[in-house]
Amino acid sequence: MTLEEKDLKYIWHPCSQMKDYEELPPIIIDHGKGVYLYDKDGNEYIDIVSSWWCNLLGHCNPKINQAVKEQLDTLEHVIFANFSHYGAIELCERLYEIILSGLTKFNFSDNGSAAVECSLKMAFQYQYQTGHCEKTKFMCLTDGYHGETIGALSVGSLDLYAKIYKPMLMDTIHIEAPDCYRCPFGKCRDSCNAECFRFAEKEFAEHGNETAAVIIEPLLQGSAGMRIYPPIYLTKLRKLCDEYNVLLIADEIATGFGRTGKMFAFDHAGVSPDIMCISKGLTGGYMPMAITITTDEIYNAFYDDYKNGKAFMHSHTYSGNPLGCSAALAVQKILREDNILENAQKRAVYLHSKLNSALLDHKNVGEIRSIGLINAIELVTDKDSKTGFDSDLRIGYQIYKRALKKGLILRPLGNVLYFNPPLIINEAEIDKSVAICRDAIAEILG
Repeated sequence: MTLEEKDLKYIWHPCSQMKDYEELPPIIIDHGKGVYLYDKDGNEYIDIVSSWWCNLLGHCNPKINQAVKEQLDTLEHVIFANFSHYGAIELCERLYEIILSGLTKFNFSDNGSAAVECSLKMAFQYQYQTGHCEKTKFMCLTDGYHGETIGALSVGSLDLYAKIYKPMLMDTIHIEAPDCYRCPFGKCRDSCNAECFRFAEKEFAEHGNETAAVIIEPLLQGSAGMRIYPPIYLTKLRKLCDEYNVLLIADEIATGFGRTGKMFAFDHAGVSPDIMCISKGLTGGYMPMAITITTDEIYNAFYDDYKNGKAFMHSHTYSGNPLGCSAALAVQKILREDNILENAQKRAVYLHSKLNSALLDHKNVGEIRSIGLINAIELVTDKDSKTGFDSDLRIGYQIYKRALKKGLILRPLGNVLYFNPPLIINEAEIDKSVAICRDAIAEILG
């Protein structure tokens, strides 16, 4: 029995229709280095999607490797209730230096969905314990994605993930999200005043008094197809939340640690959320870890004698795991000392220019939008009408399969192909990736 056959005998892969694996069997990866992954047969693949966006500084980064190895000989895990350790304390110190103003308290968990669940429960309990028992609802943007636990799905809006589970989900309030490519007001994201914000104002006017918090993916709705919207939307939302005493939750799981060109997406707007969720790039893709960060004001609403029942009774076995903290500390050290964000910004300009030159004139490329090193190629049947391909055709998936044969992991989001590479990608690797993408599109669409 081959390794591929053994895999299919035992493993149910995530976010997959397993019947597809009859045609495209699992690719067994042997090792990785930098932006490359290598399968058991020696074929190489450029990991242009950073292995679900978490591989921040390349595979098998020697500095992160060494940090985790050293930690293994000291402490692998300890209960995080009434116990702590050096790594967790130092990590919070380092993160405090770079996070947004006003965020001061760190609650550890083990994945992005868990961090979102934590933020929702924290917001709900805060409102209850500060005398706002009427605030029990949550707002979110349409086409948003915040994870796949029941609470996280409830504040998401993508039917692909949530539709079948709707009888199980919380009743939430959905604000029509910005869609700058198909703006209903005919504006441009680079110069607009977020005219689409009127949809948020409408929902707040109707439901603000019963809403505990609003959760958003700042500036970039990832699973919706890498939709990018302007920072002024965040500025306006911050002001509106203050007016209605609604907490603002920033899901920076995908956007944190330089993905948008700044350390966090909210840095583009110059305002801070009340709660921020981080994960993915936190450990460079090495270890499962997430943190929900909040303010002293929210923390203090839980601080009381135990008998009064105000404690936040939310826990995860692997909270504050020392191995995860060691990887995260190594990531922070590399970001500080190796000019990663500055160099990534230069590569971002280069990548967007190369994609525009190679693809923007293609008859089926409607838009190539970018923020930081993230670039999204929207495929359409007609540029004027901006009509997407019928989902049954699975055009993005067909291009993905063709690119795989050429050595590029170009996992699509429906009709959207995207680049979200490790921040350490160089120009030669960009050139190769763009060329493969161009050829794969041409072979499928002409």
